[in-house]
Amino acid sequence: MISMLVKNLVAYEVFEGKYVVKFKKPVQKYAKGYMFHIRVGDSSGEVPVSYWGSGNKEDVERLYSLIKRDSVVYISGETTLYNEKLAVNVNPPVGKITVMKEGEYEKSEFIPESEKDTKEMYAELTRVADSMENHHLKEIVHSYIKDPAFSEKFIVHPGAMYKHHGWLGGLLEHTLNVVKICDFLHKVHPQLDRDLMITGAILHDIGKMRELEVTTHIRPSTEGMLLGHLAMTFEDVSKKMDQLKTPEELKIKIKHMLLSHHGKLEYGSPKQPAIPEALAVYMADDTDSKITEMITYINKANTDDDYIFLNNFGNVYLK
Repeated sequence: MISMLVKNLVAYEVFEGKYVVKFKKPVQKYAKGYMFHIRVGDSSGEVPVSYWGSGNKEDVERLYSLIKRDSVVYISGETTLYNEKLAVNVNPPVGKITVMKEGEYEKSEFIPESEKDTKEMYAELTRVADSMENHHLKEIVHSYIKDPAFSEKFIVHPGAMYKHHGWLGGLLEHTLNVVKICDFLHKVHPQLDRDLMITGAILHDIGKMRELEVTTHIRPSTEGMLLGHLAMTFEDVSKKMDQLKTPEELKIKIKHMLLSHHGKLEYGSPKQPAIPEALAVYMADDTDSKITEMITYINKANTDDDYIFLNNFGNVYLK
């Protein structure tokens, strides 16, 4: 039997597949024995699972204790509809849940990947950096993107957990988009300092490499939860500029762009953009984030309705 992606599951069919556990609810008694609920997912979506065990409470609790959040499990069961939504029933001994070991699965089975070629994107980003004319700014950018340890992680890192670029390679994809928007803005407004904008665009989100962890799904690190990527980006780039002895005026402008790239205080920026290059980086970041978020929700919409309602956007037209 072929392992089924969540998005391909239909009601009232027998199936099997590998999935990551998102959360679980405690064991409880039901008419024929003991059962528990978990929610699982893969790179295509999530689905609730009900395990209907026997009257042997110890057996059911033993299996339940083996299943942890982030565990990868093999499930054979039957799909159904519950409150008009897809769900899964596992009825042993025909159906079963087995906890898998590392090496028996790939991360890409549970986290979506960028549809774009990451090597080509990184080559394009490098070409833009190479075109910079300001020696000090090019030195800062090159110290990151030409560092093999940095590039190896940056190329595959996600850009967010859910809303936009929440996939492997998403950070690079988003960064390149922001760079390209800033490059376009320089063509429209040539009085802008292109090299300064490109520097801010390339570096603005590198703190996400510490803020987000990639296991069988994308989650915030402890450091990310307590500090956030703006603070970590500011800290990292500030140290780098001190090491490179970047001129003070450039250091201040770069720090300002990093601290203001969310645009508004209520969006998490300690400062609002006070120079046009910082405003450009904020607008480019916000534009790419919001457009990508809307497109992502449209692509995932599983409905025949003309619209879906999203908190960030209101009604979004699907046709």
